[in-house]
Amino acid sequence: MTLQEFLIPQGYIKIKLKFTKTKHFEINASINGIKGKFILDTGASNSCIGFDSVETFNLKVEDSDVKAAGAGATDMLTKISKKNVVKIGKWKKDKVALILFNLTHVNTALTNHNSNPVDGIIGADILKKGNAIIDYQKKQLYLKL
Repeated sequence: MTLQEFLIPQGYIKIKLKFTKTKHFEINASINGIKGKFILDTGASNSCIGFDSVETFNLKVEDSDVKAAGAGATDMLTKISKKNVVKIGKWKKDKVALILFNLTHVNTALTNHNSNPVDGIIGADILKKGNAIIDYQKKQLYLKL
């Protein structure tokens, strides 16, 4: 029995992942009904959107005391956007909080390696909400509906 044969009858859906030149998994998702391109990052505690995408995804932004760190940068200022609708494939979650911060360093690293920039990062918070299972060999993400 394959992982897919085991998970689909249990209410999971399968989402295709793209393995990039920078060795990240890229995933398509929509935030508040607007499609975007994201890095799937199991090591990111929170899902993030770049400051430059606030208007694109119709985010309502509040100040945040949290400082972000990761991908070689520390103590980055953040903001937060609550009550967003996140959709990945047929999986959908309402009232999702997203952290906003400057993604320039991430996108600069991606473009320096001939990869396309991303709108944000899908992190462990969303993966946990979806009871995510990743099939690294087949480049597939499973989320429970």
